[in-house]
Amino acid sequence: MMSAAVYSFAHGRASAAELAATLALKHERIESHTFPDGESRIRIPSAAGTAFVYCPLDRPNGKLTELMLAADAFRRGGTRRLVLIAPYLCYMRQDKAFHEGEAVSQQAIARFLSSLFERILTVDAHLHRVSSIAEAFPEIEAANLLAEEAIARFAAEQGFGTDTVVAGPDEESAQWVGRLAAALGARSVTARKIRRGDRDVEISFPTDPAMAGKRVLIADDIVSSGGTMLSALAAMRERGAASIHVVVTHALFDEEVHRRMLLAGASAVWSTTSVPHPTNAISLADLLAGALRDELKE
Repeated sequence: MMSAAVYSFAHGRASAAELAATLALKHERIESHTFPDGESRIRIPSAAGTAFVYCPLDRPNGKLTELMLAADAFRRGGTRRLVLIAPYLCYMRQDKAFHEGEAVSQQAIARFLSSLFERILTVDAHLHRVSSIAEAFPEIEAANLLAEEAIARFAAEQGFGTDTVVAGPDEESAQWVGRLAAALGARSVTARKIRRGDRDVEISFPTDPAMAGKRVLIADDIVSSGGTMLSALAAMRERGAASIHVVVTHALFDEEVHRRMLLAGASAVWSTTSVPHPTNAISLADLLAGALRDELKE
């Protein structure tokens, strides 16, 4: 039995292979077959003593079932330690019941995943009232890595620096954007957001004449429907930005939203490899590998 290996389903296979290469481990693909009635059959090619299961959990419902079945296959094969690498971790936003009768999805999914894995690793988890990923997963080891250093290195390679304004589309992004701007030696500014619906968002940036003629980098941890980002693009265009680029950790938006961002003034849209997406430009392999090397010490 191998001491450790990286495993993945078809989704995210390229990033899983890159991570395996960075760690000098074998990469194995988990086979998944869907029967006509919608049920899944899962098969693992081998079972390492420590199995790193790479699975971005965007569009998660079917993937959660596959993870449950894969975990069973690993345990039957003799795996002693299962580590889930979910660069995007689903269901983290709802950490309380807002209306009577609602499930608290963060707690429910955390309990489910904790029953399958000894450790969970994610990136830029979208948390609100919960202060840390460890608070969401009190029963197992859990770590929330920050993508800002990888994003800052990429942005610097694209020529962003002291003449850049790094803009956050809402107050929640203030600390994240501030750290990214500091890494670039740039200024940061954050907007006030009023959300009226999933796609109806009003953005208000502070009036600042110094933005005119500047290169603007709008940064956010997650973009889905795109309403917030489209409003931020419009606001920066009105303030006379010389160019506007968008960078995001988790790209959950579809092709139409991407097209609309470009039409709204984005010179380019870049994302990390947390979720397979056409905008992927920033690898997370080094970040993830750095956090996993303690698993390989003898």
